[in-house]
Amino acid sequence: MLPSEFPVYLASRRAEVDLALDKTIAVTYPEVIYESMRYSLLIGGKRLRPILCLAACELLGGDRTAAMPTACALEMVHTMSLIHDDLPAMDNDDLRRGKPTNHKVYGEAIAILAGDALLSYAFEWVASQTHGVDAAVILQVIQNLGHAFAATGVIGGQVVDLACEGRTDVDLETLHYIHTHKTGALLEACVTCGALLGGGQSSDLAHLATYAQSIGLAFQIVDDILDVTASSEQLGKTPGKDQAAQKVTYPSLWGLEASRQKAQELVAAAKNSLQDYGDAADPLKYLADYIVERDR
Repeated sequence: MLPSEFPVYLASRRAEVDLALDKTIAVTYPEVIYESMRYSLLIGGKRLRPILCLAACELLGGDRTAAMPTACALEMVHTMSLIHDDLPAMDNDDLRRGKPTNHKVYGEAIAILAGDALLSYAFEWVASQTHGVDAAVILQVIQNLGHAFAATGVIGGQVVDLACEGRTDVDLETLHYIHTHKTGALLEACVTCGALLGGGQSSDLAHLATYAQSIGLAFQIVDDILDVTASSEQLGKTPGKDQAAQKVTYPSLWGLEASRQKAQELVAAAKNSLQDYGDAADPLKYLADYIVERDR
């Protein structure tokens, strides 16, 4: 794949994911909960997580149609995390992806329930819609997804993040724990679940886990940088929230330039872990570049 071809690839995969997501949830009684779920799931976004899943599957010779239900489930749990993260008890934001946050449209109670429903439905979607894949592999995918999102992953990272707000003694090790769990765990699950669905062996999973861990941390460093440097129009959410919440971030510890350099080093490490796959790994390599070059 030539660099000039990557934007076409990205737009094509994003359109496929959007089409598939639109078919996951029908509005029925009680309508408000389904409308709330669809509102946050379908208001846009980069679709980076599902695209990583599809790319990892295809890298190993798998059919991305077999991975699409898992790709959609990954976007469901990610959306759940955003709905809950925006609540007043958490990060308390009014904007997400340039639109009013779920609780601003539907109220806090429905927002909480919509997040809960998306999380539950994600596992049902993987189990009921994945076809042509060995049942043992589907179980592994479900296990990976659960582990990534539970207290062992996203939720554990969020708990430590909340506990560290307003503290000045947060060290690099703690910050690393927060973000390898809150952000990195789900990104790693996206890649490893795709690899499993593509028929990946243990050596493939090891290489791709290294890739995912590197891009996961790079992603968070760039997020921290953008919170300082980008506008609300670019981000689609309120900038400056980390500073307002007195959170320790990578830029606050290292400065902006050193943070940018570290993100670049992590992307280089991620791409290096894919050397054995040759040109077949181009989509994943360009996705790593995209993570550090994005402006939102």
